[in-house]
Formats: sequence, structure tokens, C-alpha cells
Amino acid sequence: MTIEIRPVTPQIGAEIRGVDLSKPLSPATLEALRAALHAHLVLFFRDQKLSESDHIAFARHFGGIQAPPLKTKYHDNPEINVLDQVSPRGDGADNWHADHTYTKRPALGSILRAVKVPRFGGDTMFASMYAAWDTLSAPMKKMLDGLHAEHDITRSATRGIRAGHVSESLADIQRRLPPVMHPVIRTHPVTKKKLVFVNSNSTTRIRELPDAESEAVLRFLFEHVRTPELQVRFKWDESSVAFLDNRCAQHYAVPDYDDRRILHRVTIEGDEPY
Repeated sequence: MTIEIRPVTPQIGAEIRGVDLSKPLSPATLEALRAALHAHLVLFFRDQKLSESDHIAFARHFGGIQAPPLKTKYHDNPEINVLDQVSPRGDGADNWHADHTYTKRPALGSILRAVKVPRFGGDTMFASMYAAWDTLSAPMKKMLDGLHAEHDITRSATRGIRAGHVSESLADIQRRLPPVMHPVIRTHPVTKKKLVFVNSNSTTRIRELPDAESEAVLRFLFEHVRTPELQVRFKWDESSVAFLDNRCAQHYAVPDYDDRRILHRVTIEGDEPY
């Protein structure tokens, strides 16, 4: 069957049909998926029946597996992070964010597989950070380009511990993962496009600005990411897989459900420090 790529919005998202991710994939198929990811930032697959080993094997086609820097307590396999929630409000996934930006080499991408979905709700939204850059004014672009921001795990770790998802102590997590600096505006290593690289879960300050100015600029950028024109919304079912480019897309888990939702996430190692 020929791969079919159906864009969902002009800015971000494509549905992929004609691929069974549980089967061996040809080099041509993998190259088509890689190109689609670079073009559309997040790929959606329906009607997939993947085992845990299938999930990991698919991710390995795109790079090494990154062990979760902040792992939940729900699974022993170091290559899988389990997101198991019933009352998701305030857990942190309900903020716009990219994964693992508090590490020196943030993830290249994440592949999410639905295991259990609530009766209603539980969608995930994704936003293009290319479009976030493109829609800034020329004076704002000039000011931001060349600045650096601190990314810190403390907020995410505190929420995970408070909600009971993480067993490690905050002090141990902070020692293991001290704050890091990344460009506010980075260039994607493959597409060479500029993108906004700050997020409300991890970014704490802009190094070159006084505190008041840093807070104002970050507040503006966090709000800018919420612009609907930058976004796509995905409704899960228990045969769904989503593959996002963590370098240029942020995501937001809508906390509108009260029964259990389980996703398995396998993360692909970052391709460069920045």
C-alpha cells in the first residue's frame, strides 16, 4: 500500500495512512516518514496495534532512545515512560511545553502510543514553533535572536512529586539535572528554519535581560504560543500513535477528563547540544 500523507492544518500536523508500524519498514518508507515529520512537525497514525517492543523498535529507526530524565514510577522498562493520569489538572502536561528542554541535549522527538483513553476528552494539542517565530514582528525578532534562556527541571519535578507520579526526591533530581542554557531562538538542524525555543514548564529567565524585562518577554512568548492559528488538536483512541518533532513543536494535554488515561512515550535522543 502506498503511504498517504494528509496535512491537518497549514501550519502543523499530518495524518499518515498506509503504514503498519508493527511491521518491518523499508528504507523508502522510513525516508518518507522522516520527510513528513520535517514538513509537518507531528505525524498521526490510526489503527495501529503495537506492542511495547514494536513501539521501541519504531523509535530506534530515528535515533537512540533517551531514557526519561524525569521518569514516572509506573513502568520498569527504562526506555518507556508511562503517563498514567486520572485527575490531570495542574500536573504540568496541561501547560504548553516541549519535552526535556532542561537537559543539555533536549529530545529530538517523542513517539506517544495510547494504551487507555477516557470516555470523553483527553485530546492533545500541538503548536508550531516555526509559526510562532514567523508571526512575530520584525523588531521583536531582532531583539530575541541571539538571546539565551535558562531551562530548569524544578517546576516539572515538583509537580510530578506532588501528584505522586515521581518517587525520586527533588534534591536528588536537581543535583542530577542542574539548570542549562539554550538559545531563545534556535535553528532546526535539518530544516534550517528558525523557531521559538522557550516553554512555560521549564524556561525560567533570559540571561541577557534584567529580571523584570525577562519576565515580561517570557510572559509574552508563553502567551504567543497559545495562538490558535499555530495549533492542531488530536483526538486519541486506543490504536493511535503520535510522533512529534520536539525541536520545533510544543504540546498541551487538555485536562478535561476524570477517568483514566494512559499513554506510553518513547523519546528519541537529541541530535545536538545547543
